[in-house]
Amino acid sequence: MKNKNDGTSDGLNQIFEIINAKGDEGELREIVENNENQSSEIRSQQ
Repeated sequence: MKNKNDGTSDGLNQIFEIINAKGDEGELREIVENNENQSSEIRSQQ
């Protein structure tokens, strides 16, 4: 189970990924899909 700091770290990493994507639509879609998958996994564990 992740603790609060792990979630914060994941969120910050995602922000940096978005910034580094620099408008690359394919990369931005991949980031969104990964986030949706992670959110689904978290909901199923609760």
